[in-house]
Amino acid sequence: MKRFVFALDLADDPEAIAEYEAWHRADRIWPAVAESLRGSGLTGLEIFRTGNRLCLIMEAPDDFRLEAKAAADASNPEVQAWERLMWTFQRALPWAAPGQKWVPMQRIFSLTDL
Repeated sequence: MKRFVFALDLADDPEAIAEYEAWHRADRIWPAVAESLRGSGLTGLEIFRTGNRLCLIMEAPDDFRLEAKAAADASNPEVQAWERLMWTFQRALPWAAPGQKWVPMQRIFSLTDL
C-alpha cells in the first residue's frame, strides 16, 4: 500500500473556508468527482484542516500511479470544472511551482521506524 500526503492553503477567510468545507460534505460533492476518486484505484482519501492549511492523505495499492490519475483528471471535464471551482477557495503554498496546487509533503518521522 502507498500513502501520499499533500498540503495546500485556503483563502484566509472564514466564510470561504466554511463554503469550501460545505462543498466537501457527502451530499454536496459532485458524483463525477467521487467516481473519479473511486475509479482511480484509491482505497482512501481524507482532507484535514487547521486554520487555512489543508492536509490531504491518499492511500492506494502499490501499482497506483499519480501520473495516471492526473491524466485521467485532465481529460474529465467535470473533474476540471470541480477543480476550477475549488481553486476559487484555494491558495498555492509560497514554495509551490507555478500552477501547482497540492504540494507533496515529506515524511520526517514514523513510529514504525523505531
